[in-house]
Amino acid sequence: MSLGTNLDYSPSVLTDTEGLTEEEWLSYRRLGIGGSDAAAIMGQSPFCTKRDLYYDKCGMKPVLDEEESNWVAKEVGHRLEDLVAEIFSRKTGLKVYPIRKMFKHPLYPFMLADVDFFIELPDGSTGILECKTTNYNCQDKWANDTVPINYEYQGRHYMAVMNLNVVYFACLYGNNENEFIIRKMDRDLETELILIEEEENFWLENVQKKVEPPYTEKPDLVLESIRRFCGPAEVDADEVKLGSTHAKSIEKYLELKEKKSSVDAESKRLESEMKTVYAGIVEEMGISCKATLKTGTENYIVTYNPVYRTGIDKKNLERLKLQHSDIYEDYVSVTESRRFSVKKGAA
Repeated sequence: MSLGTNLDYSPSVLTDTEGLTEEEWLSYRRLGIGGSDAAAIMGQSPFCTKRDLYYDKCGMKPVLDEEESNWVAKEVGHRLEDLVAEIFSRKTGLKVYPIRKMFKHPLYPFMLADVDFFIELPDGSTGILECKTTNYNCQDKWANDTVPINYEYQGRHYMAVMNLNVVYFACLYGNNENEFIIRKMDRDLETELILIEEEENFWLENVQKKVEPPYTEKPDLVLESIRRFCGPAEVDADEVKLGSTHAKSIEKYLELKEKKSSVDAESKRLESEMKTVYAGIVEEMGISCKATLKTGTENYIVTYNPVYRTGIDKKNLERLKLQHSDIYEDYVSVTESRRFSVKKGAA
């Protein structure tokens, strides 16, 4: 599969997006791969696995239909798109405009693009503008003139579909126009071809053939995906007889657990030794939270700050449940986590 040197193409329009409902828009998205899907296919999404994306494209809903924990951040990002575009335009002097259509690649029709905004560049050519928002503490993800990897793949996907050579990212991370990041990314055909190959393989070999892709992502992301699609634990469910293929995994787990126990024991010993070392300093500080020490060559600042946690202890929680069950039911929620354990016994 190769584009070769033929870059003389224009995207076709899949549908107008003006006036589409959220569900209608999502149904069109499931007809192919969008820009925000690209990172998951490349194993670089911080939010979902390739398996999650596969389930979505096949119309399979998770068993645990939970409220998204980051729904506020997503809604803020959506509502501030126009503002971010306006700030970008004011800072750069470039004309920015939307085209409310969903496009598809003429050579790879499974590749879709619903672009935030387009840019009229000084040389008369067209660029892409992707508008982002983040919080103040996450601005380091854009450090050293970089673009977060998941956004990079999104931009490269859009350039491929639209046959355009530049994409700008504009990110607002504060509440004024100076807390604003602008990054420019040029087209890279070599990286683009790799991305197209991966997307084509995913679409043809997984989605079209209904073959689940393997889990290859970070374990926390994988375990959350499994929990979401398998559902909550059932204590009375039948015991599962594992196949012999899992034997090596169990032995490896036990080996790592033993190593971790050794490391944890050493960590506890060092923690105790550290407390012994600083106990005299704490005694001298008394109720103070800060102390300083100056030597001939160094200045030290010591803090011993309180940490407050608000909660209800187990005894009072039971009392609340018994005496004020209406309040208890309204304000106490139960979340599930599961603990993996292996005990080695005789065969």
